[in-house]
Amino acid sequence: MFSPQGPTLRELGVQALSSVPRGYDLLAPKFDHTPFRTPPALLEATTTALAALGPFDRGLDVCCGTGAGVDVLRPLCRESITGVDFSAGMLDQARAAHQDARWVRADARALPFTGGFDLAVTFGALGHFLPGELPDLFSGVRRALRPGGILAFPIVGPPSPASPWYWLTLGFDVTMRIRNALWHPPFVMYYRTGPLPVLRHALRTAGFTVELRPLPAPAAGCHLLVATSP
Repeated sequence: MFSPQGPTLRELGVQALSSVPRGYDLLAPKFDHTPFRTPPALLEATTTALAALGPFDRGLDVCCGTGAGVDVLRPLCRESITGVDFSAGMLDQARAAHQDARWVRADARALPFTGGFDLAVTFGALGHFLPGELPDLFSGVRRALRPGGILAFPIVGPPSPASPWYWLTLGFDVTMRIRNALWHPPFVMYYRTGPLPVLRHALRTAGFTVELRPLPAPAAGCHLLVATSP
């Protein structure tokens, strides 16, 4: 699952016993050599799908990590790109790799922006939020968008019980729940707490209208959730 440049099992263990920001600070230098990074095929298909909804002026990557979302926003946004994350280590990696973007350290549950963006994206980060936190998260993104602005992110269908990925994600979530019951600070990262009905409800509660669009190749079979600010 990991390249030789990725983290060791010992390093992953130390990260998993840290808080979420501290864990990602430690993981940041090797994050792009792990399977946790959003697959390039999903990024490419998201760019293609969003191009049909643009053009856009200012883009925001929410929970940007090392900055993979910038590769999506760059061809779509004519003026500026901003990434926001609460891990200083991840932002250091993003800043070094993408010097044409602006990087802001902040908690996504309290975004320091108001009405400045046309398009917001997020990739692989929603598992860090419990279902009860999602309406506040999405309300903050809505405040960051201009009227008519769009929040978009890819949705991968739930795996079948016949798939090894089904049991891997189930086992991971159970392990994290046990870890968080026994160890503090918690490390919130779950694969199965944000199914599509939960996401739709949270987005509508935050005031978005919600649409699901199929993604083109090379991510055929996946979808793009498009939430529009009224």
